[in-house]
Amino acid sequence: MKQISFLPLVCALGIAAGAVAAQDCAPSKWGADDQIGSANLVTPENTLKAAALIKQGKSLPLGITIGPDTPAFPPRSLSLQVVQPNQQGGQKLTGFGYEGNYNDDLLQTWIGIGSQLDGLGHLGEDGMYYNCLDEKEISAITGLTKLGTHAVPPLVGRGVILDMAAQAGKEMLEAGEYFGEAEIKAAAEAQGVTLGEGDIILFHTGWTEGMLESEPMAWGSAEPGLSNEGAVYMASLNPMAVGADTWGLDAVPPAPGDKVFYGHVTLLKDNGIYILETMNTGPLLRDGVNEFMFVLGQPRIRGTVQAMINPVALY
Repeated sequence: MKQISFLPLVCALGIAAGAVAAQDCAPSKWGADDQIGSANLVTPENTLKAAALIKQGKSLPLGITIGPDTPAFPPRSLSLQVVQPNQQGGQKLTGFGYEGNYNDDLLQTWIGIGSQLDGLGHLGEDGMYYNCLDEKEISAITGLTKLGTHAVPPLVGRGVILDMAAQAGKEMLEAGEYFGEAEIKAAAEAQGVTLGEGDIILFHTGWTEGMLESEPMAWGSAEPGLSNEGAVYMASLNPMAVGADTWGLDAVPPAPGDKVFYGHVTLLKDNGIYILETMNTGPLLRDGVNEFMFVLGQPRIRGTVQAMINPVALY
């Protein structure tokens, strides 16, 4: 696993955390007992509308391939072993009526690596998470007692890609380059797409395609992305999820005056909107696709904060 230096970022996080004051908590618009947030927008009507976007019968993966060398936010790491149980020394399995052999996998990993879904229990503020849930109530070491990603229903809806790199006249946005409401609206207008309730909105910055293989350390140490103001605007649209082709969605380092990763707090904690990270957006844009049917069925491991994912774009 690539070791990335986040010392300046960690220091900033510490400073930001020390400045946080207690805030009043407002229950979710989906009710005081809700745990799935914007997944409530998965409806038969919205699914049928999304299915109507399938014109060519094509599909593309939105996840990237990951491994032990994939850069990750410290101290995250991944280790994979392939084993052949009870087959040491060339032994074969004879209980099948033939001499059999097989491989199995042993995976030791942090989940927040590569393409991922950030659940509503991932980032909070002042000890609170989505829908006024206290960290002391839900954050058990054996798994979240509430807000686990296993309980999220399949996320199905209209996917939209906004090409923020093209809007800036570049192949790739630079580290720390940020965008907000004005830039998002301009990109949508230039592409002739609208943004609506229940959409899965993905930003293309060119960052992963331009940096992950060639400069993995730089890729994982900073990124272009949303400003704090941009996250507030996105939340006002009531999307199902917001994501990008970057590892953390928010601009790192943040825009002047912005709080570090506060877009996560705005979307996850304050509005119950899911975050999708390291999405493979480039191939869709090159195929001339701005909108598509988005389908995600995440692994259902009880109590997980995040999920390794490979959503499918159908168009």
